[in-house]
Amino acid sequence: MPVTTGSTLPAPDPNGPNSPHGPNRPDDANRPDGTEGPDAAGARSGPRSGASTRTRSRSRTRSRGRSAGDRAFAPPRLEERARALAARPEDWLHRVRLSPDGRWYERLHQDADHEVWVISWLPGQSTGFHDHGGSSGAFAVALGALEEHRVHAGRGLGAGQSRSFGPDYVHDVRNTSAAPAVSVHVYAPPLSSMRRYDVDAQGELVELAAESTDDW
Repeated sequence: MPVTTGSTLPAPDPNGPNSPHGPNRPDDANRPDGTEGPDAAGARSGPRSGASTRTRSRSRTRSRGRSAGDRAFAPPRLEERARALAARPEDWLHRVRLSPDGRWYERLHQDADHEVWVISWLPGQSTGFHDHGGSSGAFAVALGALEEHRVHAGRGLGAGQSRSFGPDYVHDVRNTSAAPAVSVHVYAPPLSSMRRYDVDAQGELVELAAESTDDW
């Protein structure tokens, strides 16, 4: 409990509950005549079982709440949300722009638990190898086609296809087709940092730079 600096504590009440002369004085439990005082039974019995049960019940409720929240933002659930949004371009397509200078992106939603981005890709545009800090994520292709590359593998994704991943997942997403593409991305918790990588001659990742939200 915080202590207010400079405050003066009141003088003890000589008949207060913590005084040797107050109602909870030691001889209430066992009087000199051998009879038990009013607090003896409570002192022996300890916490009531009902209070203990209520404490355990509250603890289980909090645990279930945390578990449900974790499941709601697990990668498979993020992937479901990305696919659902990608399937409704009427909700966001009017916001999409194409930029020859690089991928265009805009945040569609953000709260304490997750965020949603839409990204457009002209032919030849890519992310380069990067992670997502401590965030899990998913993306779904809404229009066109993209390729996702790991260090030693790659796969193509067409419209309606998606991918999900956990924290510290490293990939490079590219538009290698001859037409523009648009994708929807969901991250939980919202992105706070990213690292960018290159691949050396031995096929190992080499960190190039770290970024934070101030860089986006």
